[in-house]
Amino acid sequence: MIIVVFRFHLMPNADLEKFATLSEKMGKIVSKMPGFLGVKDFSAQDGEIVVIAEFDSLESVDEWKSHPQHQAVQKLGKEKFFADYQIQVCDLIRSQEFKV
Repeated sequence: MIIVVFRFHLMPNADLEKFATLSEKMGKIVSKMPGFLGVKDFSAQDGEIVVIAEFDSLESVDEWKSHPQHQAVQKLGKEKFFADYQIQVCDLIRSQEFKV
């Protein structure tokens, strides 16, 4: 499994409604892509947003990265929404789970 961690802060003047609309649109697209397993997002107290996406292979991640609509939104994100961001692509080494 490949885990993509996308961390970012939004610009102070970012259009939050438009950002939410684009995020929802991207979520619908990626959820239909082969190899996509799931995604969750979180907000930290300092305003950082963290998105954790899981894929079955690096090839699936690369297909998502190069998807034409995703590329257009990535460009728009750099121009209109993100004050900063960091992307980490990680190969799962070990997993442990506990359920009641």
